[in-house]
Amino acid sequence: MTVNTSFDDGTLTLRFEGELDHHAARGAVRDVERAIEAHLPRACVLNLDGLSFMDSSGIAVILKAHRRVSELGATLLVTGARAQPLKVLAAAKLERLITIEHQKELYI
Repeated sequence: MTVNTSFDDGTLTLRFEGELDHHAARGAVRDVERAIEAHLPRACVLNLDGLSFMDSSGIAVILKAHRRVSELGATLLVTGARAQPLKVLAAAKLERLITIEHQKELYI
């Protein structure tokens, strides 16, 4: 599991690749927190298009990112999730709290 970061014009993009499960979540949280602290973004995008699998531990990673960017007054967007991670996001009803793009792919 890797988290690649890029920062452009106030927007921090974190691209997740691999499997975000219990074993990878601790490292992912650490990577996300470090990137947010380093850049103090106005907006943060969690790009999940490189995830082949995500379990409920991924929800914790997303919620921790949401909490920290909210403390900064920034916005969070989750994008690019494939069908399996989208099912996890939908089951947690995260769309009530966080903007999630590409939800239509959930039923493909």
